[in-house]
Amino acid sequence: MTVRAEGYGDATVVDGGVGELVVMWGGFPLLGAGLGAALTVVAGWLADLPWVPFQRWFALLAGLPEEQALAGGMAVPALAGLAVAYVGTRERLRVTVDRIGVRLHRDGHGRDLARASVASVFVDGKALVLLDPDGAELAREKSDLGAERLRAAFTAQGWPWTEADPHRDAYRRWVEGLPGLPAGADALLRARQRAVDANRRDDASDLRRELARLGVVVRDEDGRQYWRLVRLPLHPEETGDGR
Repeated sequence: MTVRAEGYGDATVVDGGVGELVVMWGGFPLLGAGLGAALTVVAGWLADLPWVPFQRWFALLAGLPEEQALAGGMAVPALAGLAVAYVGTRERLRVTVDRIGVRLHRDGHGRDLARASVASVFVDGKALVLLDPDGAELAREKSDLGAERLRAAFTAQGWPWTEADPHRDAYRRWVEGLPGLPAGADALLRARQRAVDANRRDDASDLRRELARLGVVVRDEDGRQYWRLVRLPLHPEETGDGR
């Protein structure tokens, strides 16, 4: 849809919409409560199965009066559903794009990128990716926003959308110790692989930024890391301009 956004003129906004919030805040707690009610009915049977987790919880439910057991059995999963909805709301990505810039907004924070700095826009898996003319990643934002909706929004505003990563063939699978990486990059990739294996997303994102400072772009595929180099700006001493 097209809206009027401050600083963006007639901008196109892509987000999950109100329906997504209704599903998260209404559907997740209701689903949790329904599942809890069903488990409460068979709590006594589950408490006797040695391989079932949370046996003490099921035994406690089985020993309560029926009304109390049902209330407790529904309340805990419903609260868990609310917690999932809260996390999901914070993780929602909102993309606001017009002819001169784009704002990527998530978890109360917005990031602005100028159209002039972007050479290509595409979706890689579930991630929206924006590259600069040297092939460096300006942004990589994962979301559940559909590729078609994003493509329509960016192309409507005249942005350089591509159907795939234009540098995909330049990626090499990371194997520890292989040559070709800048100094220090191999250690960062080794640390990042541990973070990926342990599902420490914040650490993996931080290490991705550290690698970007060295001119290394990383993409993940099935738990494996692939890398390529970008053309870094020349330093003044390399151009002969010492200012």
